[in-house]
Amino acid sequence: MRKTNLQKLTIAALLCAVAVVGSIFVSFPVFSSKCAPVQHMVNILCAVLLGPWYGVAVAFVASLLRCLLGVGTALAFPGSMFGALLCGLMYWKVKRILPTLIAEVFGTSILGGLCAYPVSILLAGANAADVAFTAYILPFFVSTAGGAIISAVLLYALQRTTVLHSMQARLSR
Repeated sequence: MRKTNLQKLTIAALLCAVAVVGSIFVSFPVFSSKCAPVQHMVNILCAVLLGPWYGVAVAFVASLLRCLLGVGTALAFPGSMFGALLCGLMYWKVKRILPTLIAEVFGTSILGGLCAYPVSILLAGANAADVAFTAYILPFFVSTAGGAIISAVLLYALQRTTVLHSMQARLSR
């Protein structure tokens, strides 16, 4: 059991590093948001390999590191954590990739976009927040859709070669 926990923590740390480094090289502005599709790819990989709670933890730590390094904004928290939780719970429940991808996109774009509203009120003041209620859904959708496509290609390739199943079996011991 300790060996499995150490393996899960190691994979979580590696995925967190991928999310942070990936956001340095692959991020682009859409309106007032910085889109980082690699973060959403990591959310889905965490959901499939590690489960919902590791996914939320990785999303939180990656968002915190991105903010501290100046390559992300405070909107990274609602923009990644809601998607990580929802796709993690979806994969935990149905064990299928496509619904997990859809849950990530919905969780990040709709729930994360709507929850970015109070964050923008706190950080940007009431004037900027008047637009924030709807202004974050589209950028979050662009970002998470890109990450979902990347992770879909990767996960379906791993599934076809049975590597995905062996990785999951090794981590579930």
